[in-house]
Amino acid sequence: MPQIRRLPSTLVNRIAAGEVVERPASALKEVVENAIDAGARRIDIALTDGGLTRLEVTDDGCGMSAEEMELALERHATSKLPDTLIGEEGAIEMVETLGFRGEALPSIASVARLTLESRVQGAAEGWRCVVDHGEPVEEGPAALPPGTRVRVEQLFARVPARRKFLRTARSEYIASLDVIRRLAMARPEIAFTLTNGAEGKERTVLRTQPGEPLATRVAQIVAHELKDNSVPIDLTRETPHGAMRLTGIAGLPTYNRGVADHQYLFVNGRPVKDRLLVGAVRGAYSDMLARDRHAVLALFLDLPPQEVDVNVHPAKTEVRFRDASGVRGFIVSGLRQALATGDRRSAQGPDRKAMERWQAEPVAHSPQASLESIFSGRDWTAAQPRPARVSEAGADWNRASSDALPMGRAEEAEPIPDEARQYPLGIARGQVANTYIVAEAADGLVLVDQHAAHERLVLERLRAAGAGEAAKRSQALLVPDVVEMDEVDCDRLEEAAEGLARFGLVIERFGPSAMLVRAVPAAIAKADSDRLLRDLADDIAHHGKQEDSGSLLLAERLEYTLATMACHGSVRAGRVLSVAEMNALLREMESTPRSGQCNHGRPTWVKLSMEDVEKLFGRH
Repeated sequence: MPQIRRLPSTLVNRIAAGEVVERPASALKEVVENAIDAGARRIDIALTDGGLTRLEVTDDGCGMSAEEMELALERHATSKLPDTLIGEEGAIEMVETLGFRGEALPSIASVARLTLESRVQGAAEGWRCVVDHGEPVEEGPAALPPGTRVRVEQLFARVPARRKFLRTARSEYIASLDVIRRLAMARPEIAFTLTNGAEGKERTVLRTQPGEPLATRVAQIVAHELKDNSVPIDLTRETPHGAMRLTGIAGLPTYNRGVADHQYLFVNGRPVKDRLLVGAVRGAYSDMLARDRHAVLALFLDLPPQEVDVNVHPAKTEVRFRDASGVRGFIVSGLRQALATGDRRSAQGPDRKAMERWQAEPVAHSPQASLESIFSGRDWTAAQPRPARVSEAGADWNRASSDALPMGRAEEAEPIPDEARQYPLGIARGQVANTYIVAEAADGLVLVDQHAAHERLVLERLRAAGAGEAAKRSQALLVPDVVEMDEVDCDRLEEAAEGLARFGLVIERFGPSAMLVRAVPAAIAKADSDRLLRDLADDIAHHGKQEDSGSLLLAERLEYTLATMACHGSVRAGRVLSVAEMNALLREMESTPRSGQCNHGRPTWVKLSMEDVEKLFGRH
């Protein structure tokens, strides 16, 4: 009969390390978080081969004495839990530091060679400890500035089962860079420097200055153009235990990516990857982005510690909210409110590659494929008949018949009236290819995609008229559909039934492994009940239950129906518009929410500044 026995401390530490240290990036995260909690104002990180060979973190924090260093290398020893949070009457959920388990350093030391050097502020010298895969091998005085230096080498060198699952140096470097970028965004008051060495060469990958404005720090780390293609967020709401605040910057819907890797989410200063927050972002952008496109943003949610549990995951990358639906609604409304402030904005400036295709002068040759597709095969680049030279027949020029020259539909250009300067999208001057409106604004040239713009306007009209509520109305089925499903999926749908009913989908439990569909939203009355319920169950499993709609997917399907109605009811590309109709469209765009992007996240207009126009003609 197997006997119960205590495991050796070295094995216990290695098991603990398996929860905390998965790869160099996770070890790096723990060490840098320790530096932040130590009050550092500057943190320097050096990697060799992405951390596979070596990672080193140096900070100017409070430092540790020799006795404190010895304690720090023991399991469950920490300085980050005040006495008031320890004991039977303690409330560990009130912790406000990034780390508090006391497992990071001993866990790392059990699977690598760890060199820990530290000097307390005001001390004459520092102290040094070296632990090699769980065994103390060296300690003594060390010369270093006030602060702490941690070096991790030979990670998993004596744990081959773990070592073989590490990826290439390049992959590990990318993971480590992502960790530092997120922590640097969370702490704009701290200066970060990251260098990476590979094949004998070392380069600085990231360098930030302390005390940078949040928008500047985020744009520097994510993409420089984000600063000009985003809106700020700052919203506060009261909770039973204090204020909940949402800050950050959100990219315009027209500034999007094909993957969700550029969404940075933080809760009380902690970088997290929480499905509730991801679902809230998706819901906020649901009617402004195509399903295969993703927003770019950095959101910082700060709320009382009583409202969130940060102790649900060893690596502290997941959190649990006391009022999950309230948090989600707060984020969705906050994002939508912020995006409404930039509702007429589009991604700033035309595409650079498109600009490069402008020609300095007309050249007669076969039109490019892109032009042929736009103009439906008509060769608009062919040379036009030229009038006789003025020097030979000036009188003939004046007597030339009107049909001998190309005629445009645009009205005669007149100076922009003073009151028109308040129009951001300017005054219509004409139409190109019966698809694009050309307008002159006080500060540049505006091109508008008439179909995309009118599609957004029609969608907003439908919403204002209550079409969204009409789409949610239930249509009862003459014979309820019975859908057999896994018991777990039935449980998920049963819990979300109340929210689903608000959107017109009425379901109820029908035995342990089946659901009964009694009514469906009128807008999707012909949907396959079996497929619909399975998709909804998968969506709830991935994004969690939504209190307002039951499932993000159902809300998105109804939004898609409205968007389809808007598409069919909008001005089509190829329709000839009068100048009066063009101006009416421009004025309505200026007063309609989110008119800067169509229902699929593409821009409805772009502006070429007068400075760019002058550059095209060499006037700069």
